[in-house]
Amino acid sequence: MNVSTPAQPVRVAALYRFVRLEHYESLRAPLAAFCCGHGIKGTLLLAREGINGTVAGSEDAIAELVAHLEAMPGFAGLDVKYSTAGEMPFHRMKVRLKKEIVTMGVPDIDPLTDAGAYVDPGDWNALIADPGTVVIDTRNDYEVRLGTFAGAIDPETPSFRDFPDWVARNRDALEGRKVAMFCTGGIRCEKATAYVRSLGIEDVFHLKGGILKYLEEVPAEDSLWQGECFVFDERVSVAHGLEIGEAELCRACRSPLTAADRQSPKFREGVSCERCHGDRSEQDRARYAERHRQVELAAARGARPHIGS
Repeated sequence: MNVSTPAQPVRVAALYRFVRLEHYESLRAPLAAFCCGHGIKGTLLLAREGINGTVAGSEDAIAELVAHLEAMPGFAGLDVKYSTAGEMPFHRMKVRLKKEIVTMGVPDIDPLTDAGAYVDPGDWNALIADPGTVVIDTRNDYEVRLGTFAGAIDPETPSFRDFPDWVARNRDALEGRKVAMFCTGGIRCEKATAYVRSLGIEDVFHLKGGILKYLEEVPAEDSLWQGECFVFDERVSVAHGLEIGEAELCRACRSPLTAADRQSPKFREGVSCERCHGDRSEQDRARYAERHRQVELAAARGARPHIGS
């Protein structure tokens, strides 16, 4: 009698490290080979300023990758947040070369020396509940729609490149105040706080480990987080305890959708949502509908379908 072994959950690691890499291009091929050789999928970004990415694989494979990275010159102290997924949340492995590992577009910002003060998740509530603190969500507008901290300012920025302009327009509101910033995993805040401090605003803080670490460590009954946290993989969102959330992606425009969003008459699974329905032609929607049909057929056959970038 054959007894099947239960499938093991997939280990997901969101990681980054700011470190000066003069020859980062030479790391691309060896890292890609290591990951592919261990069955790891996801994306790693390399730039002169360091490494950033989210990858997934077996628990052993991810542990080996983190140990491999930590052993590389300058990578000790890698910031890693772990979570799990019921199945592989990525379709392939990519190692990409970039000008920045998180793109702000402002030269001469140095998170290694100028970032704001770290605040541990257990101390975050007290900081943001202080009436003298300005709390800023540094993520993109489509991420904020799924959830944020109570009382946080949403800059409504389509991309992180727009954040410096928002700060410039609102600088007077930040002067003389404690400024607390947060993002998904902590990396954007390294740059955001460094940028704000470069303007002469000194009392600047950011959530260590980002929202992911907060949701992992702070019990739901004590939490000031509202909603779910968008993640850049097929899980779409996570909630307290890093449990997979209820959000889904619109496969036409890649916007994350809540359960309420999916009640819109303009939502068609795989085809359109309220945000993109008016921006797509009938030909586009017909093409998306056929793609969705093929995905469903592949799933019925037990095959893992490819879904667009």
